[in-house]
Amino acid sequence: MLNRTDASGLPGTLAGRAGELAALGGHAEAARAGRSGLVVLSGPTGIGKTSLLRAFLDGDACRTMTVLHGRCGEVEAGAGYSGVRALFGGLGLTAEGAQDSPLLRGGAGRALPALMPCPADEEPPTAAAVYPVLHGLYWLAVNLVAQGPLVLVLDDVHWCDERSLRWIDFLLRRADHLPLLVVLAQRTEAEPAAPAALADITAGPRASVIRLTPLTGTDVAQMARQVFEAPIAPSFAERAAAVCGGNPLTIARLLSELRSKGARPDETAIRAIAEVGQYVVALSVRALFDRQPDWVREVATAVAVLGEEDAEHIGALARVPAARVEEAVALLRRVEVMAPDRMDLAHDVVRSAVLEAAGPRALAGLRATAAQLLSDIGRPAEEVASQLLLVDGTPEPWMRGVLREAAAQAEHRGAPEAAARYLHRVLEAEPQSVSVHVQLAKALGETNPVESIRLLDHALTLAPDVRTRAPIAVQLGMTSLTVQRSPAAVRVLGAVLDELDQEIGPEPEPRDAELRTLVESALLITGSDEKATIGTVRERFARMTEPVGDTPAQRQMLAMMTVLSAMEGRSPERTVRQARRALHTPGPALGNWSLLTSAFALSLADEVEDSLRALDRSLRHGQENAAVWSYVITLSTRALVLYGIGAIPDALADAQTAVEIIGEEQWSANVTMPQTSLALILIERGEPERAEELLAAVTRPNLDGFVLEYHYYLLARARARWALGDADTALRLLLDCGASLEETGFANPAFVPWWVEAACVLAAEKRPGQARDVVDHGTELARRWGTPRALGLAAVARGVTSPGEAGIDLLTEAVGHLAGSPARTEHARAELLLGGALLDAGLTRDARERLRTAADLAQGCGALALARDARRRLVSAGGRMREITASPIDLLTGTERKVAKLAARGAGNREIAESLFVTVRTVEMHLTSVYRKLSLTQRAELASVMSAPDIPDPQAPAWVHASRGRR
Repeated sequence: MLNRTDASGLPGTLAGRAGELAALGGHAEAARAGRSGLVVLSGPTGIGKTSLLRAFLDGDACRTMTVLHGRCGEVEAGAGYSGVRALFGGLGLTAEGAQDSPLLRGGAGRALPALMPCPADEEPPTAAAVYPVLHGLYWLAVNLVAQGPLVLVLDDVHWCDERSLRWIDFLLRRADHLPLLVVLAQRTEAEPAAPAALADITAGPRASVIRLTPLTGTDVAQMARQVFEAPIAPSFAERAAAVCGGNPLTIARLLSELRSKGARPDETAIRAIAEVGQYVVALSVRALFDRQPDWVREVATAVAVLGEEDAEHIGALARVPAARVEEAVALLRRVEVMAPDRMDLAHDVVRSAVLEAAGPRALAGLRATAAQLLSDIGRPAEEVASQLLLVDGTPEPWMRGVLREAAAQAEHRGAPEAAARYLHRVLEAEPQSVSVHVQLAKALGETNPVESIRLLDHALTLAPDVRTRAPIAVQLGMTSLTVQRSPAAVRVLGAVLDELDQEIGPEPEPRDAELRTLVESALLITGSDEKATIGTVRERFARMTEPVGDTPAQRQMLAMMTVLSAMEGRSPERTVRQARRALHTPGPALGNWSLLTSAFALSLADEVEDSLRALDRSLRHGQENAAVWSYVITLSTRALVLYGIGAIPDALADAQTAVEIIGEEQWSANVTMPQTSLALILIERGEPERAEELLAAVTRPNLDGFVLEYHYYLLARARARWALGDADTALRLLLDCGASLEETGFANPAFVPWWVEAACVLAAEKRPGQARDVVDHGTELARRWGTPRALGLAAVARGVTSPGEAGIDLLTEAVGHLAGSPARTEHARAELLLGGALLDAGLTRDARERLRTAADLAQGCGALALARDARRRLVSAGGRMREITASPIDLLTGTERKVAKLAARGAGNREIAESLFVTVRTVEMHLTSVYRKLSLTQRAELASVMSAPDIPDPQAPAWVHASRGRR
């Protein structure tokens, strides 16, 4: 029934809410049917949100659903994942032995740092470690959904911490077709603790807002009938509704107060209504305290400050014996100030009235005392700090220690916003502290990098010596990468490096030498990202000596030196030696950044097996740590390497998976490698229109300022335009690419070989003479680099722009070089060009042989556009060959192929989803498509279909696939 006493002990506050209750029931029904949803229940204080939620959860709508119900509190608003703990705390997942719970199986185990009252004492995670916790909580929700439809209800969400809200957003972005309903109750007049995060959720496509409106006179009359035995006069009900603003809680209190005064529900009570009115709660609380002993007020105030606590601790704060606490609680429950079912006040309106009655000075002292009490009884630092955040004024020394410890705990959880909130208070008291500036900057590195950089800049001015400034400069450099502020960071790192050289001298102690190497490597990393700084970095690099040791900083230094060595394009031997030293030296595991840079350099030197091994290590690290960003960039890089060696189906699978993953991430606009790599592969597959659509959607700001990403992007756009017949635009883009590369000093001919593409475009347009400077430039670079791929590309460029027999000889030379390189698709393209030149010379038989070879090679690579072109020219020359058609396996998209192969190996949908960072529903959709395309009826049939020798094994290292392809 609607007109019953609610959980807070306030009678009848559900009057007039039948429509809203029915709407909630409709959303629950949709969730049970597999249509996930979000309902935001909003309205002013006391409008009846909590009562409505309780009626909804206790009613038939949720009877067959798992319900998790939590409430956010003002005190906990600053603690990382406090909202999550309010939701999941009742599951007991942090108890001893609970780690074996089926709810924590698989990736859900990563949720524990968010759930633990006090996280484990270990090294704080990096910013990237936020993602493992988010993913862990997502899989925890999926495990719960596996047991049945799930309802997550969070009341007073305006006090929810930012990290919990970010997780709810993360969950909803992946909740397609999950039987899940999220209900958030928000007080409209309250300023949210995390307004941006809450706005992102409520603006989402799944959000449905139910705004609770004020009660009418008719609704008030219904409530009054539960309080008074006499008939309710319409004027009485209308006046009560008007004076109380239609607020159910205020009306309920008003009716109760009027009854206690002996008033009748008719015109005679109109004056009394006006006197008590909308201030009834505050007035009734004060009146209560005036009529009771002081210790009743002290207990109520202690409860208002501490929230749900046992009688002993409430008594300690109130300075009242435990027996008196129990007596006071019983009295407060009788007058509906305390909740009937928990050791807390009945409503936040009541809490506000109690705290207001205490006065601001007394309240500040009580909060400080409460924090001290909680600290003394061993509560987690974050719980103590939550009280301290509400205390005005400069924190005392002991408070700062608590706040620092709380910040460390928040970092362990992967909750940087909470850590920053605690450290801001410490900084108020210690504005000249270098360590606090640095700690706070680290916490803000992900969420507010601009402020993080400002803090680090100030820390540099406060640091007493260069040894202190050096690690700060390193942190500044790495943070600057996220906001494209490398030029300023490079200047800082260069100045610190010069000062450090003067301080430590030519023969430094080992510790100083390691510090210097760390600064040098940070300078290389920071300055190699943007065109504006690459010149400075190259000048520094020219004066650097290769480190001889194998410390972490030295290995990172070596990894970056490999990229700059490769960029010079002078010595593949030196590049390979440096990369192998960085990768294979015993010691701590190499970071993802170093793995990526080493792999990239090795691929340019044709050492693809070592390159792909390094990328596989990076992918495994990403999977094991749920490091989504680095996983996506590594997938994209591996797609480009595989594309370069003619393993196009494998490359397609990686690129499509990367694009699919970023579609679920908020930072997708800041990456371009997934879209660019997929576009290049689609062009090779004969789908330039799709490639252009992908490239048109790239929106990264200042893309033309990046060293690597911009040139891949230009090459992809040029190839798409050329494939669509727009030679002029293609040529302009290629020349722009060449000019930009010259500006950066990137002289490696194997990186974005624009000069070969430009030569081919000009030759096809019958303008070979215009290609002379371009061809000479590329040939000089290729001869200096000297790898088979580079020499083969140079011979192609010279061959297509040379007439007659000279061109045939050069193209024959190109085929020889490329046949000995890992570049199988380029080998097929050279065979095609040679076949065309032979055909033009009238050597039809020789031409047919080359064209047939080109078609076979291209089809084996998965380069369908090239294979079809070769077959077309072969047939026009009188040769015979079957149509180049896709096999059933070729009909699969790259992601479908990857999912199908994993399923064929026996992996479950959940396991596949976790390994590919997609949802179970996505895996199901891919498998449905696979069954349809391959005409399969059951999963067991996948094993035989997907076990063909030419189908790559997604669990085997990628270099194995590449090696098979070259044999």
